[in-house]
Amino acid sequence: MAFISVLYLKFKEIPAPAMAAFWITLAGFFFTISMVSVRKVSVDMHVLESVMFRSLFGIAFMIPWLMRRGISALKTKRIGLLAIRGTLAYFVTCFYFLAAALIPLADLTSITFTRPILGTVAAIIILKEAAGRRRWSAIAVGFIGMLVIVRPGLVEINIGVLLVLCGVLFQTCNTIIVKKLTKTEEPDAIVLYHTIFILPLSIIPAIYIWETPTLEQWGWFAIIGAAGILTQSCMTRAFVVADASFVLALSYLRLPIAAIMGFAIFGEVPVIWVWIGAIIICASSTYIAHRETVLAQINGRRKNE
Repeated sequence: MAFISVLYLKFKEIPAPAMAAFWITLAGFFFTISMVSVRKVSVDMHVLESVMFRSLFGIAFMIPWLMRRGISALKTKRIGLLAIRGTLAYFVTCFYFLAAALIPLADLTSITFTRPILGTVAAIIILKEAAGRRRWSAIAVGFIGMLVIVRPGLVEINIGVLLVLCGVLFQTCNTIIVKKLTKTEEPDAIVLYHTIFILPLSIIPAIYIWETPTLEQWGWFAIIGAAGILTQSCMTRAFVVADASFVLALSYLRLPIAAIMGFAIFGEVPVIWVWIGAIIICASSTYIAHRETVLAQINGRRKNE
């Protein structure tokens, strides 16, 4: 226990930008695990049923936390904002799950990188956040990397690409909502409300296309639920420790994770443009994370002087 306590204290001392990079990388890993599981189960099961089970298992995995904290942990004065977030999240989940069965994981992930562009602008306008030239540069370079991967106008764009873009539009709105909620609400409570509001919205569509899952499919649904909860938990914690525009810039780290998993599990070999774009994206994200960490350390020393 003493060793764990020491590790926890050391972890708490990590500068905020590095902490955000840690959480966003974990979020990217769990997001990809979720998409892999959806791809596996969608062969014989409708995606809308996967959305319902994601929420159902997500709530189940949050019960231990709720039992430990008590029902008082769910007290909130922002139930309306939480409901809006849950509704938007339902459509985001549907769009991403449908797209996961249609396009390679690396392509899906790269298209989500249009979100930092919209999210940063929204964060500056709505949240009044300051975005320095380093953040803008990282986002601009990362966006160029995304264009290298997607190559609009040079390759045919299928319905999966359009579904991801729709998901990005809804998720951009949710990014701003989450940042506002983290100022007053506990991260795990935000995550639990996320699944609570998705569940009733997903039940009705699932009833119409219902198929009883096999034992293997139950296992995949459990993984989808756990990965979904962990993704939301990591993302929320990233927003707690850093500005929304900085967190969105680091979201580019998801691409190499998705490319590696897509190759290892499905044998998807990204074309050379995906790797070129990934190098551009990783370079920009690494640079901005390093610079923000240095600045945070300098500011911390100045405060202590």
